Formats: sequence, C-alpha cells, structure tokens
Amino acid sequence: MNFRAVRAIYKFEMSRTFRTLLQSVVSPVVSTSLYFVVFGSAIGSRITQVEGVSYGTFIVPGLVMLSVLTQSITNASFGIYFPKFVGTIYEILSAPVSYVEIVLGYVGAAATKSIIVGLIILATAGLFVPLHIHHPIWMLIFLILTSVTFSLFGFIIGIWADGFEKLQMIPLLIITPLTFLGGSFYSISMLPSGWQTVALFNPVVYLISGFRWSFYEIADVSVAVSIGMTLGFLAICMGIVWWIFKTGYRLKN
Repeated sequence: MNFRAVRAIYKFEMSRTFRTLLQSVVSPVVSTSLYFVVFGSAIGSRITQVEGVSYGTFIVPGLVMLSVLTQSITNASFGIYFPKFVGTIYEILSAPVSYVEIVLGYVGAAATKSIIVGLIILATAGLFVPLHIHHPIWMLIFLILTSVTFSLFGFIIGIWADGFEKLQMIPLLIITPLTFLGGSFYSISMLPSGWQTVALFNPVVYLISGFRWSFYEIADVSVAVSIGMTLGFLAICMGIVWWIFKTGYRLKN
C-alpha cells in the first residue's frame, strides 16, 4: 500500500475544502439551520411530540443525515469529475498508484468533509434544542458508514457524468426527494398503512431510522436491518467501483 500517494490525494482534496470554506462548510450549516428553524417552528407548533420526543428534537437526526448524504455525494462526485474535466486524471492513472489507493484518497477526503459538516450541524442543533445521544458510539458508526457509502456512490456519479448537468442530476432529482420522503421530518408510523409499506422501499428510511435510534432509542425499522441495508449498499458501491477500474469505464477514453 502506497500510503504516501493516498496521503497526497487526501491532503489535496482537503486543502480544496479549506480554500472554499464558505461553500463547503458554512453554506450547508446555514441551510440546515434554516430548515431547522422553519420546520421546527411551523410544524412544531402543530406537532408537539413524536413518540415521546419533542418535534424540534426529533428532526435533528434527519437534518444531519440530509446534509451528510448530500455533502458526501457532492464532495466525492466533484472531486473525481474535475480531474476528468481538466485532464489531470490521466496523470493519476499513469502514476505508480493503484486503484485502491486512488479510491481511498478521494473517498476518504469526501467522507471526512461530510463527517465534519455533520458534527458541526449537530453542535449547531444543540443551540436550538436539548440533545440526548443515548448511544454515541453507534451514532458515530452510522455517521461514518453513511459518509463512506455515499461518498463511494458520489465517486461513481463523478466518473459516470460527462457534464456538470449530469453531475447534479442524481443528487437533485433522486437523492434529495428520497431523503425528504425517508422520514427526515416525520416518523413512518405517522403514515397510512399502505404508504408505510411503500416507504420501506426507500433505502434512506433505514439510514435515518438507525441514526435516530442512536439518539432516542426509537426507530421505524429494526436497527439490525438498518445496518444490514447500509452495509449492503456499501458492498454494491464497492463492486461497481471495482468494475469501473477493471474495465476503464469512462476513464480510459
């Protein structure tokens, strides 16, 4: 393992974050704070509690997950797409660096940025409502697993995209709606029985449910199922990345 190469890619991607601190960190934190204020005030005045937890407190894990999912995909997709766009990807591919080391560098940096943003948002939410994390270790496990999984997914999108429009298409048209419909601002048990069944086909439900359980010990689905679904999606993304580098899909032409 060439750790020097991994560290070089990782440090380059992280330095880009610090150069664009306003866009990379401040913007998602402010946006999520506005979500929290608007939804917490507007809906919280009508729904005081959800499963014994005040509504403002209940939506915190969903808001954190909303930002982590979005930031993971955006950071990883842009991180690998930009070298393709300017042509520097060929220098990386011709260097004595394995595909595993390339993925570790880019995905590791994207996941790190997402985790930092998620923790900052969590700390910001603590200024609005009292937070009680019953299982902090499991909270970190879900946060890291989600960040790594969706950074891999973003890496795949960045390789697949051949324009900035495609780079934004999947996050805007698929991931964001799935997150809003995945129980970020409500419990699945509040839906009619038919829609509860439909909601279970949304993979984001399992991520938010497991993450919320680590806070309040309440979940829409089993914690074991949440972990299993996350690990399953992680395995699928790893398989697709392996296939991309094995075939050179949109990398060698």
